Amino acid sequence: MPPKRRKPSNPLALAVLAFLAERSMHPYEIAQLLRQRGKEHSIKINFGSLYTVVQNLEKHGFVAAAGVQKQGNRPERTVYAITDAGREEMHDWLTEIVAVPRREYAHFEAALSLISVLPPDEAVEALQTRLARQEVAAAGLRGALAKLYETLPRVFVIETEYQAHMLEAEAAWLRGVLPELTDGSLGGVEDWRAWHRTGEVPAEWQNLEEELPGGEGGTPGAAQETYDAHEGP
Repeated sequence: MPPKRRKPSNPLALAVLAFLAERSMHPYEIAQLLRQRGKEHSIKINFGSLYTVVQNLEKHGFVAAAGVQKQGNRPERTVYAITDAGREEMHDWLTEIVAVPRREYAHFEAALSLISVLPPDEAVEALQTRLARQEVAAAGLRGALAKLYETLPRVFVIETEYQAHMLEAEAAWLRGVLPELTDGSLGGVEDWRAWHRTGEVPAEWQNLEEELPGGEGGTPGAAQETYDAHEGP
């Protein structure tokens, strides 16, 4: 069964539905809760557009005005509640995201696929710089987690744990591949160096079209088809 085409598809809209499932509140309260729970580390949040997101959810019947709140001399604020349709949408949407792997085209992965365009020594230097930055980022997230654990149940920060693990996994891969790039033991490095030294594409590379999937001896897009089969329609 193909994924449902969502009306509001912004992850911030999903966060709004999830928070309103806890209790009714106005958008400013939602913004405060997003900050308090550190969701800016996992969801791209534009607090200025939060009201627009809420209005869009209201337009589609997923939230509804539930009253007006007034405190002191502050302007009145509309309090919103999630509707039955909103609960169903939130449940189905969240279940789909958690259960169904989706191919995400990361910039770093794209750069790795084209890295031979850089001279090998420059590539090594760039990867070393990335490794240092990822190690700092991972350490920073671990520090943030330690603080979050002091005030929040772990269930509220598992996405930050995931981010830290992903950073650490990438750093571990970089620490493994960098020595191979440096000492030339990674397959194809010598041809890579020869290309940048002579300006001529190695003959072995030119012959790859007939050997790799998508050439005369393979099926076009075989690697992507394998992923798509695993991912589902």
